[in-house]
Amino acid sequence: MAAERLAVVGAGWAGLATAVRAVEQGWHVTLIDMARQPGGRARSVAMAGGDPAQSQRAPQMLDNGQHILIGAYHRTLALMRTVGVAPEDALLRTPLSLRYADGRGLQLPPGAPWHALARGVATTAGWTWRDKAGLLLRAGGWLLRGFRCAPGQTVSSLCAGMPPAVLHDLIEPLCVAALNTPMAEASAQVFLTVLHEALFTGAGSADLLLPRQPLQALLPEPALAWLERQGATCRLGQRVQRLAAMGQGWAVDGERFGAVVLACTAREAARLTAEVAPAWSTRAATLRYQPIVTVWLHDDALRLPQAMLALRADGVWPAQFVFDLRQLAAAPGLFAFVVSGAADALTAGLEAVTQSVLAQARSAFPGHFLAPDALRHSAAERRATFACTPWLDRPPQAIAPRLVAAGDYTAGPYPATLEGAVRAGESAVAMLHETTSGFAMQK
Repeated sequence: MAAERLAVVGAGWAGLATAVRAVEQGWHVTLIDMARQPGGRARSVAMAGGDPAQSQRAPQMLDNGQHILIGAYHRTLALMRTVGVAPEDALLRTPLSLRYADGRGLQLPPGAPWHALARGVATTAGWTWRDKAGLLLRAGGWLLRGFRCAPGQTVSSLCAGMPPAVLHDLIEPLCVAALNTPMAEASAQVFLTVLHEALFTGAGSADLLLPRQPLQALLPEPALAWLERQGATCRLGQRVQRLAAMGQGWAVDGERFGAVVLACTAREAARLTAEVAPAWSTRAATLRYQPIVTVWLHDDALRLPQAMLALRADGVWPAQFVFDLRQLAAAPGLFAFVVSGAADALTAGLEAVTQSVLAQARSAFPGHFLAPDALRHSAAERRATFACTPWLDRPPQAIAPRLVAAGDYTAGPYPATLEGAVRAGESAVAMLHETTSGFAMQK
């Protein structure tokens, strides 16, 4: 039987995963994206200086946001290897660390994650024995309950009564890092699922994997090159206008395909399915989002003790993390300050958030970021992730026969992460295999 044609709409990480695995299954893949470069919300872009006085500075390639992977991202790491990227070289692997500039905070030693957690908690500076015992007892309870909780719980209600130091130093930053949603709004069940994945999927699963290369080189460009070598058709800078049923397949702007995977944003997928699957379209269109703000500051003299530090965030200081790009992307003196779950902070506008982060940086690192050109750039990814709240009605991947969605927003147990996107892409290919014939599933 001749291989059928598959249209993959969207060249973000979900679309790239879909396209790569579909090619391996024998589909003739056409990958289409409205952007002129692959990567979606995890890409590298040219950014000019943020200070008007520095407007003549040549643009610099920076990621549109600082992404963190963990050792439990098994499907993402496997996909990188498929397209020729060695994670050992492309990622800086360190044990999980949520340390602050003052030395406080949790840092896990190497080893099996659950045992490492116990050892790391026992040696955490700045916590009393009651703080440490309170965390371990609560975590033990989660373990006994199989990391399950009532579906309507938030992370705040799940962790009610925990020692304040543990909440502020560990739970709050871990929640916004994993779910990009403030603790008071975040789904406790998804939070527990993330903890289970990190602590019970093998040694190294909780490790932090920080990109040493621009995101573009981590997967999007190698995956696009791999697809083109395999004979796939890649069309960038082309927005799909209309999707219509055609026989047993689908027409994408009048071009016939045996099947279609919508790996674009939820809003774009909702637009394309408004006529062919209105109920699904409505569910996709009603998702709410949380932004992420990144502020890049420069200081040649500052050296952080490790590539990533946690920051104390509150109603005045918005950033939760800072990354020393000298240690990651060979960008001497450049630091990325990240504000996750930034919806409330952005009500005052990006400029206000930027200035607050600059003041926060000067407070956290006295004597630094004082030069007139310390501010290099700031950016807001306003729909960085869906708001990961309890009772969230995420749309399913199956839309109609031979029409499937792939994206980190589709129904599943995980938050909006790179791993969630990759798994959704691979799941979409598996679903198509179940509903079509003539293709041998290669695992």
